[in-house]
Amino acid sequence: QVQFVESGGGLVQPGGSLRLSCGGSGITLDYYAIGWFRQAPGKEREGVSCIGSGDGFTHYSDSLKGRFTISRDSEKNVVYLQMKNLEPKDTGVYYCATPTQAGTCGYYWYRRSEFDYWGQGKQVTVYS
Repeated sequence: QVQFVESGGGLVQPGGSLRLSCGGSGITLDYYAIGWFRQAPGKEREGVSCIGSGDGFTHYSDSLKGRFTISRDSEKNVVYLQMKNLEPKDTGVYYCATPTQAGTCGYYWYRRSEFDYWGQGKQVTVYS
């Protein structure tokens, strides 16, 4: 059974850091593009970052201003999202996802509709 196992969310003060993990069960993540999305209360789910398979080309939302880093650990079959200098506006549920039919993130990687397999989501709350 294919499953994404997400971990690493929680509570943090502004300026703090968190690392989210997206582990694969029944799936080798290296073969797939993996994206991170987030959804704040009352808002649409938005693309945060994506890493392609193979060359591992990365994409980031312009709004992040370089605070987040996406990476892979092939041995652990995990994709990470390292988040630094967190702000209250980063609060939301974070999801990892993959476009199972493509190994690349694609031009429209930030669109929810481009991804068809999703993790269960992890809450990130930045509070002051």
